[in-house]
Amino acid sequence: MAVADFDTKVAVVVRDDLATWQRLNVTAFLMAGIAAHAGAEAIGEPYRDADGREYLPLLVQPVLVFASGGAKLHTVRERAERRGVPLALYTADMFETGNDADNRAAVRAVATADLDLVGVAIRAPHRDADALLRGLKRHP
Repeated sequence: MAVADFDTKVAVVVRDDLATWQRLNVTAFLMAGIAAHAGAEAIGEPYRDADGREYLPLLVQPVLVFASGGAKLHTVRERAERRGVPLALYTADMFETGNDADNRAAVRAVATADLDLVGVAIRAPHRDADALLRGLKRHP
């Protein structure tokens, strides 16, 4: 199925100056937030191979991945807030922590305008998603 076959669009935007391992790490964390917020409707059935071995289910729809500068990440966050679109975020400070409680504390310690965003993710109706992602380029 194609992106257009779903009522919603899922997208991750990562800062373009991150190391490869950081981009992958941020994407994984952000997608966990999207899947958790989306709930069971966004998760498919378990996978089984020809030998009957079972594997974990995955998200049922494609994920678009974009890269941008830090300023554009703030633009996406602001657009999401204006449209009431829930947003997952990852900040540079979270690279220095080792657990969820410390990650939340790192975000809580910084004012919205001062967050050092390195990634954001959304799952939103197409119209909203397109408005949030306007001007971004797909990750190479």
